[in-house]
Amino acid sequence: MELIDIDELASKFGSFFTDKLFTFSGTDYTVVSFMGIIISIFLVFFISGKIRKILEKKILPKYSKESNFNATVATLTRYVIVVIGLMIVFQSAGINLSSLNILAGAIGVGIGFGLQNVANNFISGLIILFERPIKVGDRIEIGNLVGNVEAISARATIINTNDNISVIVPNSQFTDSQVINWSYHNSIVRFRFAVGVSYNEDPEIIRKLLLEVAKENPAILTDPSAEVLFEEFGDSSLNFVLAVWTKEYINKPIILKSQLYYAIFAKFKKHSIEIPFPQRDLHLKSGFENVRDSV
Repeated sequence: MELIDIDELASKFGSFFTDKLFTFSGTDYTVVSFMGIIISIFLVFFISGKIRKILEKKILPKYSKESNFNATVATLTRYVIVVIGLMIVFQSAGINLSSLNILAGAIGVGIGFGLQNVANNFISGLIILFERPIKVGDRIEIGNLVGNVEAISARATIINTNDNISVIVPNSQFTDSQVINWSYHNSIVRFRFAVGVSYNEDPEIIRKLLLEVAKENPAILTDPSAEVLFEEFGDSSLNFVLAVWTKEYINKPIILKSQLYYAIFAKFKKHSIEIPFPQRDLHLKSGFENVRDSV
């Protein structure tokens, strides 16, 4: 039985890690050096993620109580660390970054054609994080989509609707389109609810009853106070608008609307207030005498 030469086996095993795999930019790379580059890149992303969490959760809250601002600063800091870290890794590995001009030019052409949208969304994400037109937790409306900002990443923003559906929106839409931010300054908003009553009713009584309804709802703020606006003389009704302020139902305005309309209906029924429906009166002046006589 032939004995295994331990020294020869060890030599082959060692040469596997030390033999040249390829040469790039005048530098020879082995399995060991190539694995070192991969591990270094992993550590750059891992350490930058840890630093972002430490900044956002422990350091920045000592100087700012605004969590959205802290998240923005921590995210931008991570981007800077990743860029600098990758440059250090490549330079330490003997990769001359100036020799990557051709590759950078090819990537630039790719961005100009196939990756244009990706680059646009990434830049838009940086603009959102820096200018902060929207923040995590904001109630926004963009197009037909209404919901809360759940997360902002480099490429897209996640919006959570009232139906608990997460919608992923490309960041470029927030810089190219009109965005309504319901909670940009604070979480207090005013909603308006239309109410129509019969021409037989007294507007002052209607105003009093509507203010009572607003006062009885605990979700409606007393400061700023609710208002009742006499909007117009409609075709079939006197039209009023009940304007109320709330911060509890900024995410669920339809729930507040339902509560108020239930209460208004009950209040009007209790006080015998007539809620009209559209109707038309037809007056026949002439030309129908024969028809009238034959009836």
